[in-house]
Amino acid sequence: MSNVTLKVNGKAHTLDIDPSTPLLYILRNDLELRGPRFGCGLGQCGACTVIINGVATRSCITPVSTVKSEVTTLEGIAKNGKLHPVQQAWIDEQVPQCGFCQNGQIMTAKALLDKNSNPTDTQIREAMAKTLCRCMTYYRVQLAIKRAAKAIASLGSNRSKEVVA
Repeated sequence: MSNVTLKVNGKAHTLDIDPSTPLLYILRNDLELRGPRFGCGLGQCGACTVIINGVATRSCITPVSTVKSEVTTLEGIAKNGKLHPVQQAWIDEQVPQCGFCQNGQIMTAKALLDKNSNPTDTQIREAMAKTLCRCMTYYRVQLAIKRAAKAIASLGSNRSKEVVA
């Protein structure tokens, strides 16, 4: 056991843990965050996805000792009580059915849009290919990502108008 300090969703946490513990266990068990989920435990399904340093990362296979940057979970993407555009698009497009994969889908989509604000259908499919949905809502996921991209672009243009005014 050793003291490990993690910055999660803007807040620092110092924990006395085994450094080889998967990040997912720390997030769920110690920090009581319920966004990331245990799916396969092998990093293949994506239910446990978080964003570290701008990259969608499988927390179930990431030892906590390797985390050197801030971790963002589903709980950390809404700001000032307002849903992130990806979260809102998920609701608007009625993406979830069972909801189990939604953490991974949303976090992977956010990481994609952070890097590519206007992805093509092919780029969306490629980015989302390894985030599995047992309810097969992939078409609605794609629609939601396109909607979120438009919303984010609109926010950007509104901000530039505010600066000019």
